[in-house]
Amino acid sequence: MSPDRILTRVTDEPLRDAELVGFVTVPEAGGVVTFSGVVRNHHRGRTVLRIDYEAVEALASRKLRELAEEVLSSTEVHRVAAIHRTGTVEIGEASVIVAASASHREEAFRAARTLIDRIKEVLPVWKHEHFADGEKRWAPGCAVPAADRSPGPTLEAGREC
Repeated sequence: MSPDRILTRVTDEPLRDAELVGFVTVPEAGGVVTFSGVVRNHHRGRTVLRIDYEAVEALASRKLRELAEEVLSSTEVHRVAAIHRTGTVEIGEASVIVAASASHREEAFRAARTLIDRIKEVLPVWKHEHFADGEKRWAPGCAVPAADRSPGPTLEAGREC
């Protein structure tokens, strides 16, 4: 896979969609689509104060790249980009941004949708929600695939990706 067609990163820095849009915008692209996953102030009727995201950066970075490669190999897109945030993310801030470009809008939309759906499904990033009532809880998610696990203690309950 050509490295100049993919931009991925896991970072504790605030995310800006302009970087991703600039990367995926190429002369042959008639459609450029972005999606930002933003921390909202509520979840299932409860007030959310903030979310902390944790990841093993090397594992999450590798998996994010693999997901981008997967999208490029199965769709007619020119470029894809995805950046996921770690650390404390406040209400209104983006925790993840994806972008895709293609000759036509349908392919660009499909690629961006596929990429964000796959990220939510399998990216090993853990989400710790902080609620106004003082409760904190790890959001349930998917299990880290066996091939990506290292030998050692099992993650505490509720901390699967």
